[in-house]
Amino acid sequence: MVQSVPADEAAENEPVNEAELTNAVTALTEEDTAPNERRRQLGRLVRLEVRERGVKDLFRPKRAINWVTDSVTRVAPHIPVRDLETLKAHHGGLEGDALAERLIRNASRVTAGIGAAGGGVAAVEWAVTPSLLSAPVLLAAETVAVVAVEMKLIGELHVVYGRPIEGNGTQRALSLIQAWAERRGVNPLRIGGSVAAAMSTALRKELRDRLLKRFGRNLSTLGPFLTGAAIGGFLNRRATLALGADIRKDLRESANPRVIEG
Repeated sequence: MVQSVPADEAAENEPVNEAELTNAVTALTEEDTAPNERRRQLGRLVRLEVRERGVKDLFRPKRAINWVTDSVTRVAPHIPVRDLETLKAHHGGLEGDALAERLIRNASRVTAGIGAAGGGVAAVEWAVTPSLLSAPVLLAAETVAVVAVEMKLIGELHVVYGRPIEGNGTQRALSLIQAWAERRGVNPLRIGGSVAAAMSTALRKELRDRLLKRFGRNLSTLGPFLTGAAIGGFLNRRATLALGADIRKDLRESANPRVIEG
């Protein structure tokens, strides 16, 4: 029998293991993760975030996006960004525009896979779970996972064009959040403390507004049977390609690129 109450209790009594969160985010954002493993890791992220925040706010539309925003800010420091030598080694020695194009293509395939995994979980694995519990949690977790992949792409595009994100984990995370929300490289920000504490009111609002659009779009993954998987995968892929193109254009064409530095 499925019970919803213990999830909230667990958020209070069982802190999330940061290493477990890192492993889940890393596996979800990797290019070569198998579909079954991606589905498993998405379910893992669901459990971690529910354990951290519970599910009650996900049934309140105005609070649900805050739930997602908080999750993104907590996940951002755990996003792995490869250095140039590693990127070249993983992609047959490609560099410059060719490497950037490959990264954008691969990231779009990953987000498509997350959309397909989310639809599959909704249609098959959680078929007997009450929809008011499974649907909002799944939708929120998929949104967080897709944003993590796109933030990783942003970080690696900066590496490709010789402007890697410097600084500590909090600085890099805030830079990735701002770049994702604004769809471009940003001016340097030097911060300390936690990501949540360092975010300005304006940046948090911008992130919330951008996430709200994604959150609404990802409702398609909850379609009947496996139609959600197909639609969610397509929409995720298209959005990631567009984001990658925007970041790449900003880095390539601006005479004085608004890039991220610690």
